Amino acid sequence: MSDHNVPPIDGILETAVYVDDLEAAHDFYGGVLGFKAMTNGPRLRAYDVAPSQVLLVFKRGDTSEDVPTSGGVIPGHHGEGNAHFAFSIAREQCEPWRTYLESKGVAITGEVNWPKGGVSLYFCDPDGNVLELASAPLWPNYM
Repeated sequence: MSDHNVPPIDGILETAVYVDDLEAAHDFYGGVLGFKAMTNGPRLRAYDVAPSQVLLVFKRGDTSEDVPTSGGVIPGHHGEGNAHFAFSIAREQCEPWRTYLESKGVAITGEVNWPKGGVSLYFCDPDGNVLELASAPLWPNYM
């Protein structure tokens, strides 16, 4: 049962992943996937994925402590094990993405044809995080 007094949320602004090697991650996210790095620090890289969508790549083990900034304190956080997140693509981009990933030596580790007609391609980053390229329709709220 949903609470009708909950203020609206407009979407997901950031998704985070934790890696052991920021340079290898940059080669993958900046090089293979072509995302533009917006920050480049010793514990974090932020990538422009799409308008108003950011991928945060944190150095594993370097984010557990609070970080004071001029605007306030960022609470410590971390992630253990392999993460999963999905990028939205148009269905007609599935084959071009499959060909492109294979040309870059990135293995497709799974593929799902969803009951509603969407397709998901799964692959891993250098740290074993599971990434997905998903086309609509997948979820009931995904057009």
